[in-house]
Amino acid sequence: MLKIGDFSKLSRISIRMLRHYDEMGLLKPKWIDPATGYRYYGEEQLPLAGRIGALKSMGFSLTMVLELLKKYDDVQALREYLVLKRVELQENLDAMNQRLRILDNAIVRLGKDGETMKYNVTLKTMPKRYVASLRKVIPAYDQESILWQQMYEETKGMNVQTAEPSCSLALFYDEGYKEQDVDVEIQITVKGRYADTDHVKFKTAPECRIASATYKGSYTKLTEVNAAVANWVKDNGYAFDGTSFCIYHVSPAETQNPEELVTEVCFPIKKQ
Repeated sequence: MLKIGDFSKLSRISIRMLRHYDEMGLLKPKWIDPATGYRYYGEEQLPLAGRIGALKSMGFSLTMVLELLKKYDDVQALREYLVLKRVELQENLDAMNQRLRILDNAIVRLGKDGETMKYNVTLKTMPKRYVASLRKVIPAYDQESILWQQMYEETKGMNVQTAEPSCSLALFYDEGYKEQDVDVEIQITVKGRYADTDHVKFKTAPECRIASATYKGSYTKLTEVNAAVANWVKDNGYAFDGTSFCIYHVSPAETQNPEELVTEVCFPIKKQ
């Protein structure tokens, strides 16, 4: 039999980890001297140590390695686990490559225009949510308050409870920018269930993946923020995939100072 130090050298597993493996039941000593507590291993345990090392090098946790060792002689079951791990690693690799691409494009764009990072574009998922919504053609974008006022008037006696955190947003359905007669829908997340009114509809808005940029200041900055998001979408291999919208984190209903407004510009996207 081998002392723990000798087994450690042969298996290339530290003494500390061998003790940990013993505690887990992953690789127990062949014999423990009751008088001294010294651990002894058999040479025939070296292949098991090699299996553990191989599975760890594939990215399996020790808990998963323990489970896999029970199935090591079941070729089909082991193969299924390895295939699943490969899929997981490939997804992680794809995600890492995407982060590298985003980083590289940010570096390149900074070299061209130092102002680009003023609007930090992020990729995120907008979760599914239950909303009160109102869609209508209004005279112009700066008259969106017409919609909010109408929603308030039609729901003021219904005791509608806003969700926490609350999310107020406006979706813009026209294909391009319009000087007048713009098709806009407003939404606010709510909790509970309510009956529709004449114009206010209660519905579940679907989950969507978006590229977004949040900025502080007046709505006159929207054009340059839109440009920053559009450049990010193009540079990082995405395409627009739905109706753009703005989330009002600090809205005109909360401040009269345009410089205190906080708006998140969002574009649904998909991978090209």
